[in-house]
Amino acid sequence: MELFARIAQAGSFARAARDLGLTRAAVSRRVAAIESAVGLALFARSTRSLSLTEAGRRLQARARAVLEATEGARLALRSERDQLSGTLRISAPPVFGNHVLPPLLARFQALHPALRYEFLFTYRRVDLLAEGVDLAFRATAQPPEDWVAQPLLRYAVRAYASPAWAAAAGPLQGPQDLLHLPCLLVGQHEDASERRWLREDAQGRPLEEAALSLRAAAWGNDHEVLLAMARAGGGVVLSPDFCVPTATESGGGLVDVLPGWRLTVKEGEWIQALSLPMPAGSETARALVRFIKEALAEQGAGA
Repeated sequence: MELFARIAQAGSFARAARDLGLTRAAVSRRVAAIESAVGLALFARSTRSLSLTEAGRRLQARARAVLEATEGARLALRSERDQLSGTLRISAPPVFGNHVLPPLLARFQALHPALRYEFLFTYRRVDLLAEGVDLAFRATAQPPEDWVAQPLLRYAVRAYASPAWAAAAGPLQGPQDLLHLPCLLVGQHEDASERRWLREDAQGRPLEEAALSLRAAAWGNDHEVLLAMARAGGGVVLSPDFCVPTATESGGGLVDVLPGWRLTVKEGEWIQALSLPMPAGSETARALVRFIKEALAEQGAGA
């Protein structure tokens, strides 16, 4: 009944699954079992929406009462549960781990001083179960179906340079101008590879596309070195926007030299938090995800 109430409240199997720490497949199976047990369809499904059937609407009031009762029981135990402890093993790409996580984890640690953290910052895609990782942050458009995925931070990869370098180079007309400029590229090999650019309006609507192969002046897997080189006037760095302080925010900031343009990436536009479904998943990891999601939303940067 609680599961039914949460799905009806969320209006989506996927959203309810994230709230409950389950996979969407697990929620679908449980709903199918409920409908089989009562012999009635409770939800009317389509590719774009989920609504209650007549039988579902009749059941909703009683299910809501069950949900309120269980929430009341949880509130009664919250003071004990909120004192989190133990060790939380976290994996993230270094660029996200260095620039986004530290201030958020510091705030979370102040709330839960008995909690400890072990970091595994790598661009390698870790296996949570095999490697004993409680929580992974990953840029991905297709998270594993058997893990719980929560979109946290939307980002864009743009072209940045130091203000002095940008002033000396002059305004760029489009991505094709990068062909003749020193580019600092993460993950680039010595040989050029094609990259697709997209220009959008203020509402995010696509206006223009461009595809070109850039040959790097410097490349590698250490994003911090390339950012430092760009700040020192070494060229244009292609970087996620969440790790680039603007020139107005910091004396060592960078400027966007291709306003309105972003680089499309196969990993998609979201940093997602990945955890194992309950009961294998960590309740502490879920609490941290909720905290980070709320903190990013307060900053206007979250999902």
